Amino acid sequence: MDLKKASLNFGNINTMDIAARLRAAGCVFAEDETRLLISAARTPDDLATMVDRRAAGLPLEHIVGWAEFCGLRIAVDPGVFVPRRRTEFLVRQAADLARSGAVVVDLCCGSGALGAALAAAVERIELYAADIDPAAVRCTRRNVAAAGGHVYEGDLYEPLPVNLRGRVDILLANVPYVPTEAIGLLPPEARIHEAQVALDGGSDGLDVLRRVAAAAPLWLAPGGRLLVETSERQAPQSVEIFALSGLIPQVVSSYELDATVVIGTSPALQNGSGKLFSIT
Repeated sequence: MDLKKASLNFGNINTMDIAARLRAAGCVFAEDETRLLISAARTPDDLATMVDRRAAGLPLEHIVGWAEFCGLRIAVDPGVFVPRRRTEFLVRQAADLARSGAVVVDLCCGSGALGAALAAAVERIELYAADIDPAAVRCTRRNVAAAGGHVYEGDLYEPLPVNLRGRVDILLANVPYVPTEAIGLLPPEARIHEAQVALDGGSDGLDVLRRVAAAAPLWLAPGGRLLVETSERQAPQSVEIFALSGLIPQVVSSYELDATVVIGTSPALQNGSGKLFSIT
């Protein structure tokens, strides 16, 4: 949508001025954001309010009510963690590993973007999701409804059905991994407008990952995989945590998306020597 043409949709509102205002407020992609706000607004007053909110620092996704993720429109309510583009790399890794009919759990699901995207990429998965944040749970229920996903509120594995133990083929866990002391260094959009529980990973950023990895072998099927996003700096320690939990770790990275994913495979069987090996 050309900005000059877009101005025709709202009478005397100057959309070039909107872009200039957003740019002055620190929006790097001011023209793109202006187009998106125009497409989402219903009236000139609605557009003016949305621009005011964006200039005040609210995340664009919370203003328009959705985020684009893996080609999908994911509903994102105020306060809910906004899925990042880098996390699409995690979904791609999971899609490469998942089979049709796989049992999938999206832990620390936030908006449910990962589960929804994987359900769109892999046929007939059996999807479960959980988050401790009630707002995130409400959001996830809307995003995974089309996939027939089951959503639970609670701390990590605690709310999941017991009969999932030992059956999970793909365990996605986009755990919070920002060290507590680094929260204040995040952009205001994140540290002010997203739930801190979705960001704070404890003193070294790995507290939640430790809990997820420690219990993962109880839930994974033989040869099942746990996939988590982490930072490049944290990857070596994450690998050690996976190994100590009994998982076979692997690190994959995307330079383009600045994304690092650690994959832990649950040992599946014993060979004749009594040594464990995994199904690939």
